[in-house]
Amino acid sequence: MLPISEVAWHSRPWICSSCRDWAKLQWRTSRRGHSTKVVPQLKAAQKLPNIPARTRFAPSPTGYLHLGSLRTALYNYLLARATGGQFLLRIEDTDTKRTVSGAEDAICRDLAWAGLQWDEGPQVGGPYAPYRQSERTALYKEHAAKLLKSHHAYRCFCTQERLDSLATERKKLGLPTYYDRTCLSITEDESDERAYHSEPHVVRLVTPAQYPAYNDLVYGVVGKPKGQRLGRPNQNDFEDPVLMKSDGSPTYHLANVVDDHHMKITHVIRGVEWMPSTPKHLELYKAFGWEAPAFAHVGLLQDSNKQKLSKRDFNMDLEKMKMDGILPEALMNFVALLGWSHQMGSDFFTLRQLIDNFSLKFTKGNVIVNFGKLNYLQGLHFRKELVEGNENVEHILNQIVTLLQEDSKIVIDPEILNGRTLRDFVMALLKLETSSPFTIASRFVERHRSIFGYRQSEPGRATERPRHELLLIAEAALQIRDVPTDEWSVAVLKSRVASVVQDIVQKNHYNLGDAESLEDSNYVKSSLLAWLRWAIVDGNHGPSMFDIIELLGRDTTLRRLKAAELKLSAVQEEDIVGSSKKI
Repeated sequence: MLPISEVAWHSRPWICSSCRDWAKLQWRTSRRGHSTKVVPQLKAAQKLPNIPARTRFAPSPTGYLHLGSLRTALYNYLLARATGGQFLLRIEDTDTKRTVSGAEDAICRDLAWAGLQWDEGPQVGGPYAPYRQSERTALYKEHAAKLLKSHHAYRCFCTQERLDSLATERKKLGLPTYYDRTCLSITEDESDERAYHSEPHVVRLVTPAQYPAYNDLVYGVVGKPKGQRLGRPNQNDFEDPVLMKSDGSPTYHLANVVDDHHMKITHVIRGVEWMPSTPKHLELYKAFGWEAPAFAHVGLLQDSNKQKLSKRDFNMDLEKMKMDGILPEALMNFVALLGWSHQMGSDFFTLRQLIDNFSLKFTKGNVIVNFGKLNYLQGLHFRKELVEGNENVEHILNQIVTLLQEDSKIVIDPEILNGRTLRDFVMALLKLETSSPFTIASRFVERHRSIFGYRQSEPGRATERPRHELLLIAEAALQIRDVPTDEWSVAVLKSRVASVVQDIVQKNHYNLGDAESLEDSNYVKSSLLAWLRWAIVDGNHGPSMFDIIELLGRDTTLRRLKAAELKLSAVQEEDIVGSSKKI
């Protein structure tokens, strides 16, 4: 007796056999790969927290989402969903000079398209609104004042010219370009008086002589408990990062910590490039007397040359991927594997399966991005959605039809439609793609140009046979005309071709020496199928030839076979004429 889930496949509307078989195989594979399989125990740091996690994605609207930022959003989303927590979206827009108009709306659209719906943030609100840092300036000033009062911070009145000069001199000596704490000695009263009279200044954090070690959920203990110091102890160098700028706006360090605390963030997953900032943030938590969230840092994304992927890299452009027809779940599946390890039997994950199987088992070190994996996953997800009739398939159908209609190099052969719309024909062809899964619309159109707009190049691999064999193959191929229109199906066509092959072998038209009969049949069959592929679709790879022949219909198939035979005859005559001239 079939499981209920499998019975469901048999009760659905008509689905082509290849898609039905794939769907059942995928269901069984997913049951094996994502069920109760015994897997190695995770380390304590890799296990999910036993409390609902509150996570956040905090992009700056200085550009659009790229692969790296999307991965950060996904990991934080998965952790929140896997633990029954909340996922927040916060816009860190304090850098007004670099803010790009429309970037915030684009970020929200892209996250929604990817299926990463936030529980709190812009457009949806929440108990800790506002969720734009530009609207929270008063809160940052209030907390900067608290740090000044507790002497964990101080005002620095140094001019930019002095700071630039100091940095230049220190750079010449091979020292870090830290501050020399000239303004730390200013008394509290003098500092208040100068600030009251609006003398330009910044607020700096007082950093310790050494940062203590901290625990990272990916890298374990980071830093040395003793002796670690950013800078040189015997030099007058102190990191003392700026918390409030001279224009009254906060830096990332202060705003980030204040917001994470007030929004009750419990876990922060971010790129490894933020690890140098973590000690500063922990020092701020300590200064305020707050409990810090748990931190997990994931590796950089690199290309095949182990260079950091640039935001300007074409393959990083999320908008381009959307336009190409990359499916949201395929992209999320691909992005999840860029640094996350699992013990499942398959790399195929829906978003729901990612949530169900998520852990904090991240790869240490940087990650090489292989976009070939994205194409592979795109094919699997497309076939799944094709079976389910997902709306994403409708979008891709529209893309393909538009490309076909707008491509001036393709003149669609009207006979192939045979009463169908172009859209219906494309859908039928998509359902046949099993050996070469669909990836994106443009590649689909390129691969099947010769199906839509018939063209025939010079005889290629299919015709690399002795001349007498070629003529026999071409003539034999036309025997499928014996199959009437009302019986034109894959099963009948296979049977007819098999009988043609046996007829050729039995009549011993080939001079194949002492080869066994089975080998003779295989040779003849492969030669015949190669000829059919060249004659009908110009030799291009794709679905089974029998599936293509059935799809094109009897009249179109026979017309193309006859044209190919005539072309072969013309080529042979040219060869004969050429040989005569040489004689």
